[in-house]
Amino acid sequence: MHPASRHRAAEPTEAKGAATGKQWIRKADADQTRASFPELFFDLVFVFALVQLAKTLASDFGPTALVEAALLILAIWWIWIHSTWVTNLLDTEQDPVRLMLFLLMFGGILLAIALPDAFGDHGFAFAVIYCAIQMGRSFFMLYAYHRVDAASFLTFLRITLWLVLASAFWLVGSQMETTPRIAFWSTALLVEYLAPALRYYLPGLGKSAPETLDVSGKHMAERCALFVIICLGETILTTGRNAAEHMADDMTFAVFCSAFLSTGFMWWIYFHHGQEKAANKAEATSKPETLALNLFTYGHLPIVSGVILTAVGEDFSLSHAKDESTMQTALAILGGPALFLAGNIWIKLAAAHQFPISHIVGFAILALAGVLSALAANYHLQFLATATLFGVAIWEYLALRRASASTA
Repeated sequence: MHPASRHRAAEPTEAKGAATGKQWIRKADADQTRASFPELFFDLVFVFALVQLAKTLASDFGPTALVEAALLILAIWWIWIHSTWVTNLLDTEQDPVRLMLFLLMFGGILLAIALPDAFGDHGFAFAVIYCAIQMGRSFFMLYAYHRVDAASFLTFLRITLWLVLASAFWLVGSQMETTPRIAFWSTALLVEYLAPALRYYLPGLGKSAPETLDVSGKHMAERCALFVIICLGETILTTGRNAAEHMADDMTFAVFCSAFLSTGFMWWIYFHHGQEKAANKAEATSKPETLALNLFTYGHLPIVSGVILTAVGEDFSLSHAKDESTMQTALAILGGPALFLAGNIWIKLAAAHQFPISHIVGFAILALAGVLSALAANYHLQFLATATLFGVAIWEYLALRRASASTA
């Protein structure tokens, strides 16, 4: 934790009117490294959102649908990671904070309901709900920090103004046809994703100073790990449902076993070494806000996206196991694990400053297989993806054991 931030958080407020808001902010001596029950409850809403997204993408995997799905993944992730930053700073045992989380959950459910037709008739509803979640949470933080911590208040003021700009693109885009809607919503997400990298610079207000917010890096590491668990769990649910629908085919059981093992290997690759390194790095760093931005806000996005795309690919391999592969099905079956490995390369490089050679080789194999995918059936690609993930997992495991033995 940043010393100056601890000092600010411990300072008594000078205004009686700010006392309520200050009570909502996590105390400097609070146990902040474990996810609270309200946060875990909040995460449940994203199981539904991810299931909706995977089903939507599996039903239509054309070029336009893929772009739309990418935008929806970015939107869902941005809501969740921003909410995680907020709960990192707040005391989730306080009733107003819990109420805020429940309202965000309700908004998240409505957003998930509108998600399948977000680029159709439910576009306006999706945009309004999305903006309400983002703006409502930001206004809550403005009130919490008002006359309590001037630097943090200004940071959230800048965040709010950036969100106002993005909201204009969301709302205007919701009134457009599909192509201009994609353009407007892409611009909205570009604004939101660029803002933290630019430290929320605004003319007249400048930019936020580094390490302004009192962030717990270890808490962020745990929260992101739990979200990865949610995504992997969604993949298991999707795989089980699809296997039950196609179990009459003699190939289904083998493909199901392969898909299940793929999910298990993904769990191993992320949690056996990468998550631990990320957590240790987050705990030891003197710049938790900067680390959280690079390692978690941006760094976990390809991991989460890769898991979701893997679920779609496993849907294809179960429902059309013996069909000849196309570039579209190969993109899901092989692209999901490849994107997952790319995210883990980023995480492990940032956390341990070492190139995970096994991951790079695995990524290269999947990319090469994608080029040659027209020569195989879908189940061949599924088996190859599983074998590649297994090879990466066992290679890294043996390499770590050798490294541990050499230093013992």
